[in-house]
Amino acid sequence: MWCVPKVDAEFVARMEDVLELYTTLPKRGRPVVCFDETPVQLVAEARVPLPVLPGEPSRYDYEYRRNGTANLFVFLDVHRPWRHVKVTKHRSACDFADCMKDLVDVHYPKADRVVVVLDNLSTHTAAALYQAFAPDEARRILRRLEFHYVPKHASWLNMVEIEIGVLVRQCLDRRVPDAPTLTAEIASWEHARNASGARIRWMFGVEKARAKLGRSYPQWQLGAPMQLAA
Repeated sequence: MWCVPKVDAEFVARMEDVLELYTTLPKRGRPVVCFDETPVQLVAEARVPLPVLPGEPSRYDYEYRRNGTANLFVFLDVHRPWRHVKVTKHRSACDFADCMKDLVDVHYPKADRVVVVLDNLSTHTAAALYQAFAPDEARRILRRLEFHYVPKHASWLNMVEIEIGVLVRQCLDRRVPDAPTLTAEIASWEHARNASGARIRWMFGVEKARAKLGRSYPQWQLGAPMQLAA
């Protein structure tokens, strides 16, 4: 269920900015990529599972062993069937900066500028690149990036949240014991999903937002006459 916080002018501006990116074909050389991260608990079996028999569900012992956590950075192209998941130990500012470098140098080396939709996490800033790289390198990367932030407390507006839900259901709905296994399983899932041409069908545009949330829009957004001071 969507949880829409109090709508103010800043919320409206950010929401409509992001929705327009989703529903308008991008200019040539300016792909739109949604980005976010999610933690994963690494859980190993305490006992060897019983062999799976034909026609029978797999069986696991209720006991398990915690092996720490991992972090997943998830990229999703809004307008073409491509996603990528990077497995890391942490989600620091430097990890974020490395992801942005990968985005422009590895995944979209020919793009003039990559438009990135992301949330308001404290590490999701241009400053993170200056923490990770020398000023010239940080500036080079940032020239190839354009950040667009979803409204605060409205992560549902980031399309990649839907893709993360698919990833959890299709690949992470079981015990994964360690980072190497996690990396291999996710790489297999990613390859299959990209090869199948799977995409997110986003149906909520600016016009629907105005119709659905119109009563919550600031009065100036509803076309009410402005009150001029005497």
